[in-house]
Amino acid sequence: MKESEIDKLLDNPYASSLVFVSVTVLSLIVFLSVFELVTKYKCWDEIKRGNVSVAMATGGKIFGICNIFRFSVEANDSIYESLIWGAYGFIILLVAYFLFEFLTPVFRIDEEISRDNRAVGLIAMIISISLSYIIGATVIVD
Repeated sequence: MKESEIDKLLDNPYASSLVFVSVTVLSLIVFLSVFELVTKYKCWDEIKRGNVSVAMATGGKIFGICNIFRFSVEANDSIYESLIWGAYGFIILLVAYFLFEFLTPVFRIDEEISRDNRAVGLIAMIISISLSYIIGATVIVD
């Protein structure tokens, strides 16, 4: 089987590092865009206005996504497998977000975060971070 150009590139540890970081950053941008679509507030507009709750919740999402990719990169030799596991982990994190919103009937999570309720923003951040460790631990080593 002929080795692809990407596989040859990944044989070099410096290039490999650059490729994995680049893929993770691009994935992070895509996944944050998905979160932006499903929240009732605009993350970056709220952060620009100084909404600390949105900053905490978004920071938790960023940490969570990157942490899932950390496990994915560590467990897989292939950039393709890492990307698949990272995307799978993101989907689980997204489902957890919807469950958090659904299972908190006392108030709407998104509304409280957009109102800068820092207690809710902190809990949202901790949930994203905590779940990323559980999701990351499920990444299978081939």
